[in-house]
Amino acid sequence: MIAQAEITGALGTIARDDVAPRRGRLAHWRTFLAILGPGLIVMVGDNDAGAFGTYAQAGQNYGTTLLWTLMLLVPVLYVNQEMVLRLGVVSGVGHARLILERFGKFWGAFSVIDLFVLNALTIVTEFIGIGLAADYLGLPKVSAVAIGAAVVMVMASTGNFRRFERFSVALCVVSLLLVPVFVAVHPPLAQSVHDLLVPGLPKGADLSTVMLLIVAIIGTTVAPWQLFFQQSYIIDKNITTRFLNYERADLAVGIVFVMIGAIALMALAAATFAGHAEFGNFADAGAVAAGIGNTPATCRACSSRSR
Repeated sequence: MIAQAEITGALGTIARDDVAPRRGRLAHWRTFLAILGPGLIVMVGDNDAGAFGTYAQAGQNYGTTLLWTLMLLVPVLYVNQEMVLRLGVVSGVGHARLILERFGKFWGAFSVIDLFVLNALTIVTEFIGIGLAADYLGLPKVSAVAIGAAVVMVMASTGNFRRFERFSVALCVVSLLLVPVFVAVHPPLAQSVHDLLVPGLPKGADLSTVMLLIVAIIGTTVAPWQLFFQQSYIIDKNITTRFLNYERADLAVGIVFVMIGAIALMALAAATFAGHAEFGNFADAGAVAAGIGNTPATCRACSSRSR
């Protein structure tokens, strides 16, 4: 029998000699907390600057009428990522290597080069997002981008897996700050729930433009890097078939997080600009932030908290 490798997570540890069956809710909960990470981080990581810009554009230009596209993506996200969970825990190797071994050198090289190019372009969008945030806060853009890049590189290259995962999980929790902002602008909840569950298209809008935006929503939510990242992550964390169900639960939590962020951003952008001249005239995420900051309801909420 091959000895189990230690699993060291942000919120717990499973020792090498811990091979006893889990009995009771507390034991299951502790195991889940130790496993938690790969699914949560890979999902929330997709709510990046590009995604926020796309969701905000959908909300500002078309209200909540495209919320239903997010619900369609839930089964797609789960099926895609659950597949690489099983591939990783069974094979013990990364996604690119499996492509290389199964389909040959050409497709193996193509997948890696394609991943490199897409990730490079994604990094550009992240820097643009940092620049827009810095501009909104009145900070120098170049310095903000440099500091942001340095912090990420330091946390990813220190060699301490637990420190990296704790840093990433903390960022995931911070992403939930969208929820109080969502509440502050008082979006129409009944309409949002209806548009989330009932598919429809904006009335009077150019169909080709709407379809391009739907494609953008799908593309920014379902990305190739997620497959490579999560499969490698569960191998690095020493997750085996024994903990597959816990990792599936981790993935489900991540999908809930990413949906909360996407729905909140699209709905609050819709509520912020409804009835204003900016509605239907999306510029960039920085302009959306400025619009939210100027919303009377948001201003009153901020003032009450400061008092």
